[in-house]
Amino acid sequence: MSVSPAPGSAGAFPYKLVATDLDGTLLRHDGTVSGRTREALAAVTAAGAAHIIVTGRAVPWTRHVLDDLGYDGLAVCGQGAQVYHAGEHKLLTSVTLDRQLARLALAKVEAEIGPLALAASRDGLDGQVLVGPGYRVLEGPLPVLLVDDEAEMWAAPLNKVYIQHPELDDDALARAVRATAGGLVDVVMAGAGVVEILPLGLSKATGLSLAARRLGVTAADTIAFGDMPNDIPMFRWARHGVAMANAHEELRCVADEVTASNEDDGIAVVLEKLLG
Repeated sequence: MSVSPAPGSAGAFPYKLVATDLDGTLLRHDGTVSGRTREALAAVTAAGAAHIIVTGRAVPWTRHVLDDLGYDGLAVCGQGAQVYHAGEHKLLTSVTLDRQLARLALAKVEAEIGPLALAASRDGLDGQVLVGPGYRVLEGPLPVLLVDDEAEMWAAPLNKVYIQHPELDDDALARAVRATAGGLVDVVMAGAGVVEILPLGLSKATGLSLAARRLGVTAADTIAFGDMPNDIPMFRWARHGVAMANAHEELRCVADEVTASNEDDGIAVVLEKLLG
């Protein structure tokens, strides 16, 4: 799958860049991409536009999907922290979390709402996800390393920290972090049971803007697809934001359009219409 835009006009297709989230958007619940969606994306790239994946997953949790797609261009990973060249298997940019600041932020949050369970994503092409005591690991094929000592999670550079609370749901937990420590770190809800602490100011939009600059395209050239609140900055950056039918209500409220679900080829529905 080519992801480099052709010189000049993208022909009849009105955008030069198609940015797609991964889980709940491009991927179906079984982790695959449908034939129809693959064909629509191939038609878009044949028309001269670029397709770029913008995911909350760090590179180690994304590479196998890119390889399966035959994807050889840029991908934005780790909620915007990483710009990765899939064809060269090379990490081009990486933003890490200030661990001292993050620990201070979490201490302030715990003083308000009680103890949190933590997991952490280490930086790098082979960065492991370390899971501390009490953190409930979601079912799926993505590998994690269980650690007994929470201090081990802070021993090396991190892209982000995952948090859980024994009583608060995802939305309430994210609100509590913003209210208590919003000036120290950013917080996003990236999926059911997935609340993440990020470097202040980092978002999918910051990573996507860096990648777009490398591709020679702008926000005005971009259509973006997503399903969760962590896609809101990307929608605000892009010219047109499309929420999946299965999207979180916060994202649907800021979307320019709502398409079919990820199970029903929602990306393909929109791209086929735009291709005419």
